[in-house]
Amino acid sequence: MAIPLLSYSPKSQNQRVAGYEVGNEEQPKIYTTDDSPSALEKEEIIWAAYRQIFSEHQTLDSSRQKVLESQLKFGQISVRQFVRGLAVSDIFRRRNYDTNSNYRVVELCLQRFLGRDVYSEREKIAWSIVIATKGYEAFIDALINTEEYVSNFGDNTVPYQRRRVLPQHATGDVPFNLKTPRYDAYHRAQLGFPQIVWQSTVRSYIPQDRTPRNGDPALFLNMARSANIRISNEPIVSPLNLDYQNLVPRKR
Repeated sequence: MAIPLLSYSPKSQNQRVAGYEVGNEEQPKIYTTDDSPSALEKEEIIWAAYRQIFSEHQTLDSSRQKVLESQLKFGQISVRQFVRGLAVSDIFRRRNYDTNSNYRVVELCLQRFLGRDVYSEREKIAWSIVIATKGYEAFIDALINTEEYVSNFGDNTVPYQRRRVLPQHATGDVPFNLKTPRYDAYHRAQLGFPQIVWQSTVRSYIPQDRTPRNGDPALFLNMARSANIRISNEPIVSPLNLDYQNLVPRKR
């Protein structure tokens, strides 16, 4: 029996609050097939989907799914089916699913497909259970069939980061498609990973909340272990090795 999706409380992120900002270049461009796009506009829709799902770092010629592209161009599949096909493709699985934990996969997929960050750790756990019990493809199907996805993007619109508001003097709200999903072996080698520092002495660190306080039995145990106990060569006296006849004085 499959475990149902755990409940979690949505939080008031930008995409859940009505916006009153003036439109500018920071606002997302909507790519949709609702208005019968031309052949050139369909190409733009396809590459917008690649940028959103694969991110800018993975939008390579080797990532292309030409069969899916052809089906979308001829109207055989919808944009949502095209997005689903990209997500379950072998190249996406190898570059994103196989190289990350389930928690990280949930975070990446919610950013790519729902256009928002995760609400909480509970939401990560809820969706990671879906991956663990039903599999990756079932997780993708459940995600793009959610009411949130359908109400915001429907069948014909490429997902996008909803209401991305940049701070005035910070770079905290980086677009999702500019975040590197992982470092592969080549980039890890360029950055010098693994970074190993050799030292003559091995030092251990104990967090402050785990440091023994006054009266802790661990302090007495350490004191007992550090005590210099000398072993005596004298025989051990016990009732079993006592010579009672010699110890009891005899009457004369």
